[in-house]
Amino acid sequence: MTTLIKGARLYGEDPVDVVLKDGVITSVGEHLSVPTAEVIDADGLIALPGLVDLHTHLREPGREDTETVETGSRAAALGGFTAVHAMANTDPVADTAGVVEQVWRLGQEAGLVDVIPVGAVTVGLAGERLAELGAMADSAARVRVFSDDGRCVADPALMRRALEYVKALDGVVAQHAEEPRLTVGAQMNEGDRSARLGLGGWPAAAEESIIARDVLLAGHVGARLHVCHVSTAGSVEILRWARSRGVQVTAEVTPHHLLLTDECVEGYDPVFKVNPPLRTDEDVHALRAALAEGVIDAVATDHAPHAVEDKECEWAMARPGMLGLEQALSVVVQTMVEPGLLDWRGVADRMSVRPAAIGRLPGHGRPLSPGEPANLVLLDPAARSVVDPAALASRSRNSPYAGRELPGRVVHTFLRGAQTVTDGKAVK
Repeated sequence: MTTLIKGARLYGEDPVDVVLKDGVITSVGEHLSVPTAEVIDADGLIALPGLVDLHTHLREPGREDTETVETGSRAAALGGFTAVHAMANTDPVADTAGVVEQVWRLGQEAGLVDVIPVGAVTVGLAGERLAELGAMADSAARVRVFSDDGRCVADPALMRRALEYVKALDGVVAQHAEEPRLTVGAQMNEGDRSARLGLGGWPAAAEESIIARDVLLAGHVGARLHVCHVSTAGSVEILRWARSRGVQVTAEVTPHHLLLTDECVEGYDPVFKVNPPLRTDEDVHALRAALAEGVIDAVATDHAPHAVEDKECEWAMARPGMLGLEQALSVVVQTMVEPGLLDWRGVADRMSVRPAAIGRLPGHGRPLSPGEPANLVLLDPAARSVVDPAALASRSRNSPYAGRELPGRVVHTFLRGAQTVTDGKAVK
């Protein structure tokens, strides 16, 4: 099938026409004509490479009541994503070749985005012995990102061995940076607000101490380290120092940590409970600046669906986590583009190019040029809409953006030239 996109603004620049055929971008130019093509009027729409998420919880196998690979894939496509990395904290845990292949095949069957399983670092996420890293890397799923996300690989000797092992696989260890002995009973960011609200404090040092330790370990063994959901200004400074020393460290920030602060916790609404917790205004500004500078490489959603009973309960009993796939690009537009911190090429770099490079995905994050895979998203930057959790594609409803008006609307998403989203609706 051939598709002719008319008048798209590639990376927000001057309008051009784009021809997609057999899964590839075949032509980019002005006044193109293809008599047999399906024509899409992209007047006023911005074209970006398909987004890549390094951090998605799809919950299958084990918690299909909260999300499945199919429903999560649909949410991802509606958010402009063409590839997502599915985290390993499923039931059973994705710590063997069999489980990661199951997740990968479910993604193939859904056909809306490329679902790339993340393999667990340790067996059962227990932090005691390494999982089948080599077998997962050699499987059909071709795992290259390994993480115990949801839990920290707290043992430094085990973390060192994981870094050494994964280095040989051309992979990366994605660390959930949380010193568990510092967060016992923690419920929100530690500070004056937590003391006043009577909620256990979650110190920034719990995150920063693990990042400091792990960049030293990664530098020592010459391995790649990726830091999940960075949330504090101090973490940014440690990352900047590590990069200045030549350490191969990358990092991500979530949309909610770019937009929301611990002020949201004032009403004790558990929808705002998340790990790591929402931090201060100072932290948010530091994270935005670091993303603009490139010290933080990527925006990753940490999309974490939860059942109603796990969120609509008292704060202390609620599970941490937020939905993020469908609103991620809109939040980046509001926090980074509208204030002038990133242009559209910068958005493409932080949400597609760098995440694809970190995850070793050769078919994603590519330029919108002839001969490249036709993975792209068309966004209406002028559109604004109020977030309605009931209208989301996810099986869960725990969106921290409920009732907020956000800018930008994904109109079309293409995966290898096939439309997965058209006129703002998922094809499947």
